[in-house]
Amino acid sequence: MQIKTIKHLKCDTGLRSRLLLENGDAVEGCGFGAEETRVGEVVFSTSMTGYVEALTDPSYAGQILLWTHPMVGCYGVPTKAHSYCGVPLNYESDRIQVEGFIVSELPPPNHYLSIYDLHTWLLKSGVPGMYKVDTRALVKEIREQGVMMGVIATFPEGEEVSWEELERKLKTAERYDIKNFAYAVSPKTVIEYEPLTKPVAKIAILDCGLKYGILRWLLRYGFKVVRYPCWSKADELLDNADGIVVSNGPGNPAVLSDQIKTVRELVESGKPVLGICLGLQLISLSLGAKIYKLRYGHRGPNKGVVDVLTGRSYITTQNHGYAVDEKSLEESDLIVWFKNIDDKSVEGVIHKKLPVIATQFHPEGGPGPHDTTWVFEKFKKMVLNHGGG
Repeated sequence: MQIKTIKHLKCDTGLRSRLLLENGDAVEGCGFGAEETRVGEVVFSTSMTGYVEALTDPSYAGQILLWTHPMVGCYGVPTKAHSYCGVPLNYESDRIQVEGFIVSELPPPNHYLSIYDLHTWLLKSGVPGMYKVDTRALVKEIREQGVMMGVIATFPEGEEVSWEELERKLKTAERYDIKNFAYAVSPKTVIEYEPLTKPVAKIAILDCGLKYGILRWLLRYGFKVVRYPCWSKADELLDNADGIVVSNGPGNPAVLSDQIKTVRELVESGKPVLGICLGLQLISLSLGAKIYKLRYGHRGPNKGVVDVLTGRSYITTQNHGYAVDEKSLEESDLIVWFKNIDDKSVEGVIHKKLPVIATQFHPEGGPGPHDTTWVFEKFKKMVLNHGGG
């Protein structure tokens, strides 16, 4: 085993960290956050900012996140009191969702909203972190070989979590592709939210791991929003709702057999439906399409898409490891709406007959860009035109 590490490594935190990938590559660096050992699928994001939003994004559940920008933590961790309609503005859920976090450099924070630094936040959250490693080399490896399982351990200097122990944990861990993460990140009860003004309509969300950004934009457009656990039945969501949102979420959509059946009922109800990320995949699967796993996924706020119906291009935020097989859409009543500019994968679909639209990207884009927030305006018009409000 060849261990990759920086010579004369000095760790200001007093912690060391080790990462072992399933292909046998071993990396040692400095540690931060919690003294823990975690297994997950190792993925990377091309974001420069927005690490708070990314770490709290439920779609990252079960994954070890690698950040490509070299300096992470400059603006610390903001207070949740900075909010809209009671929903924190800089968070995508109430807690860190990743299994581990890997960065190149960990500078001290300086921001008026910051309440503590990144090291303290991960420590409080029980999540291990790693820094002072060659993140560029790790990203290059994932791009060439594809995403893979890995195990990260953070421990005090002078102590050691052996590579043999890490190898045992990695070999015996459940693989990312077969685990149902939606039940872990979904709310356990129904939760209601009111907009600042009189509601224009009522939206029900099938919550498989909803990002707060989606919730905030629905509230901005004047909707009353009700979040339902992912195991809820279609009748529960359709009762008194003017429109339906099928949320984003983590994991392989093909394992969510119960949700696929529920989504088909929601689509066939005739009420307006908006799917986002995992929501698009569930809608597509429910109507007979197929999905496949991307080599290393699309994760970051700088992903170009083109609206094939208008020819217009947009920069979007994305976080997904699976995509819909375009050829399989021929067996459904869905047509392609958006395509990825780089690899031509499907980024949006529209139903031929029913009021159903879905995007693979995130139109709410936290912290940005906001090029495609008009998707929520389109959904609002669909709801109001179908008798909502």
